[in-house]
Amino acid sequence: MNMNGYVEKSAAAPVNDMEKINAFTKSELSPEQVYTFTVVLCDNEIDRDFECFSDSALEELAKLFIGKTGIFDHSMKAENQKSRIYDAWTEKPQGRLTADGRELVLLKAKAYMLRNQENTPLIEEIEAGIKKEVSVSCSMERAVCSVCGANKRREGCSHIGGRQYDGSTAYTVLDGARDAYEFSFVAVPAQKGAGVTKGYLIDKELTDTEIIEKLMKGEDAVTLSKEQVRLVSKELERLGEEAELGREYKKALCSEVISLCSGSFPEMDIKAFANVAQVMTTSELKAFKKAFSSRKKPEMSTPQLTKDKKNIGSNSQFKI
Repeated sequence: MNMNGYVEKSAAAPVNDMEKINAFTKSELSPEQVYTFTVVLCDNEIDRDFECFSDSALEELAKLFIGKTGIFDHSMKAENQKSRIYDAWTEKPQGRLTADGRELVLLKAKAYMLRNQENTPLIEEIEAGIKKEVSVSCSMERAVCSVCGANKRREGCSHIGGRQYDGSTAYTVLDGARDAYEFSFVAVPAQKGAGVTKGYLIDKELTDTEIIEKLMKGEDAVTLSKEQVRLVSKELERLGEEAELGREYKKALCSEVISLCSGSFPEMDIKAFANVAQVMTTSELKAFKKAFSSRKKPEMSTPQLTKDKKNIGSNSQFKI
């Protein structure tokens, strides 16, 4: 069995498979109308990213992949949907072991496509062995370190995939399949035997900031998955936007404090105060604003012709 990623093909759909195929069609198809092939979707071998699926995750994915579509390069455009999985199962090739000595488990599936003029080039490429490498897209709940057992999705750890720790190579075990999205024909899959694009389920109980804080906590190096890098980038972008809003607020606050100072102390060198205000913190500026705003405003001057200051307000002071 070629483990460079492959599709096992057949010329026509087996008659006993038609019931499963027609469960996904609006009108009943005949074996002559469809082309079927068997595909190794993924396995429990350690891949190029030093990650692997747990055996139980493969069993869970076998159920989730039934009914999912086959596309190209993980592009979800409708025109790229060329086939559909109608059966999936796990298989243990006799005598085959993983790189670290575990029993090899394959996740295999059967898919069908229509035999029509549009699909003829793809069928010919599958038959010729040109289109054979595949990759799957799915969502996993946990990413467990093989060394310490930490769930990297939530905790993170200092063990780096591919490095040796006490004579064992560190890798990440993907466990707890939550959903399967599609399989795709690709040029270079992540798994040597099939290929897989891994996705991690975001823990809804934690905010992005809390997840990042957990990952970054500690003095040791931390290995980040692609999803974790995405979260970090998203958080940095959010913080950048908030920082810009903060700078705009501080600038406006500084101008307001300078203006209040000018009104409260007209005798002060306002340029000198402005230079000082520019280097104040936001808290210091808010304190100065409060102090200037609480100062009593100077009373209105009394007209010079006023005779009776007690009757100010009755307009009698304007009488000559």
